[in-house]
Amino acid sequence: MSLLTDEVTAELRDAFAGLANPVRLVVFSQALADPASEEVRQLVEELASQHEQLSAESRNFVLDPERVAELGIERIPAIAVLGEGVDYGVRLYGMPKGYEFGSLVEAILDVSRGRSGLAAETRAGLEALDKDVRLRVFSTPT
Repeated sequence: MSLLTDEVTAELRDAFAGLANPVRLVVFSQALADPASEEVRQLVEELASQHEQLSAESRNFVLDPERVAELGIERIPAIAVLGEGVDYGVRLYGMPKGYEFGSLVEAILDVSRGRSGLAAETRAGLEALDKDVRLRVFSTPT
């Protein structure tokens, strides 16, 4: 059974018409420890099937510790949004439902374009930092 409705699929195809470069969605799950994470895997696979510039890669959180460490995955379910040959550090944890689904779609578009959409003033402020900073955004379903 598909998680994406026909209406959502049509909207995604319109949104993904703006993809500039390939995007790889790497989903980390573990069916035995967290059966709900398999729903995230299915969603990511359905999402990736909506455009030729998108691809999905499924990884087991326990059985693939090298990939987990390489991408800095901390928990499951997790989605790493990777650009073509570049990792911008975009990670989403949990099931992207409601507004969080929109955030995933926007992250895909931003990574494909290779830019965040931040104002020049904000980018200049970030470039002035003398050490790496990890930004975490928390949200709850409404």
